[in-house]
Amino acid sequence: MGPSSLRLRHVRQDALLAVLGAMSGALAGIASYVFLELLEWATNTRGRNAWLVWWLPVAGLVIGIVYHRWGGRARGGTALAVGEAHAYTVGAPARMAPMVLVGTVVGHLFGASVGREGTAVQMSSSITEGLARAVRLDHAHRATLARAALAGGFGSVFGVPFAGVVFAMEVARRRTVRALVACVPAAFVGHAVVSALGHHHDARPHVQVPFSFGNLVLLVALGWVFGATARAFALGVPALKQIVARLIRPVPLRPVVGGLATAALFWLVGGDYLGLSVHLLDSAFSGISRDWYDAPLKLVFTAIALGTGFVGGEVTPLFVIGGTLGSALADPLGLSPVTATALGLVAVFGAAAHVPFTCAVMAVELFGAHAFVPAVVVCVVARVVAGGESIYAHPVVVAPAPHPPDRAHSV
Repeated sequence: MGPSSLRLRHVRQDALLAVLGAMSGALAGIASYVFLELLEWATNTRGRNAWLVWWLPVAGLVIGIVYHRWGGRARGGTALAVGEAHAYTVGAPARMAPMVLVGTVVGHLFGASVGREGTAVQMSSSITEGLARAVRLDHAHRATLARAALAGGFGSVFGVPFAGVVFAMEVARRRTVRALVACVPAAFVGHAVVSALGHHHDARPHVQVPFSFGNLVLLVALGWVFGATARAFALGVPALKQIVARLIRPVPLRPVVGGLATAALFWLVGGDYLGLSVHLLDSAFSGISRDWYDAPLKLVFTAIALGTGFVGGEVTPLFVIGGTLGSALADPLGLSPVTATALGLVAVFGAAAHVPFTCAVMAVELFGAHAFVPAVVVCVVARVVAGGESIYAHPVVVAPAPHPPDRAHSV
């Protein structure tokens, strides 16, 4: 095969991957739109009916039974979706999408403090794998689409397509040109579909940190605190899972205990830390400094929910933890509350998930181009301080592939 024929073959393959990535993104966008609308309904319904929180243990029992009896590989959650993107075996199971959608919405309806990115990524991975099987793609193409699914799910659910692409490339740790060719249309089409269907993400204020040595020291200090918080979360949730598993042998009863603990905390401190708690961020972005205890309480509520078996994501709770922490630290450090909130929002998640560059790009999409440099400084420092395992830690299981990896396209 001559050079021109080889180039033409690569062009055709890349065009196919771009089309498949766009199809994956469209499916991810539809799924994210449905999920975001249901999530808004669940949050508003619980807000109008606070008594629903008392039924969280019952909701936990139902979720626990369903996942224990019928979950199968879907119990692997976001870690499984990320693991398949990193080292593809057989892809995400078909049952994962409906199970995590219903489980997350039910959890939010009754007050579980879980996020939304995990749900979007799991749905996207599951639906994309179904598409790949339906059109009978080979192993290599399915592996590439597993990475595109991450971009489509993340980019569409948060409205940050550039960050969605970087997220897929950063978290999966297999960076090839072909993966990029599929990830870009997946993220941008997914975001476009969500917007076209009528869901609009909240606009955030633009931030700017004037460059000076004093401000650099403040950014490093913020990064250290955010990294320590991310480390506490990343270590605390799996530790709680181990404790719960040791003390409560029947798996379906674990979320019941989590529901009881959440209801007790709700009785003690109120409902600000239930569900997504995005209203805490809205308050911080309005310039009102949050209290010092908002971040630790949100961390406790979230650790209880995730550690006892409720399904969903970690990212939005980490946004709230980081944002409220930044807001509380703004006055003591002499920073703008809005700026500190914005940096905390991206840095705690970036450090906990080991995706600092994803979060630096997200900062630009959410808070403007001037946020890039301070976000890089804070996110990198936080990542170094956090160390340890990512919240998406997964066992790397490499299955024999019928096709060799595309070494010529590695970057």
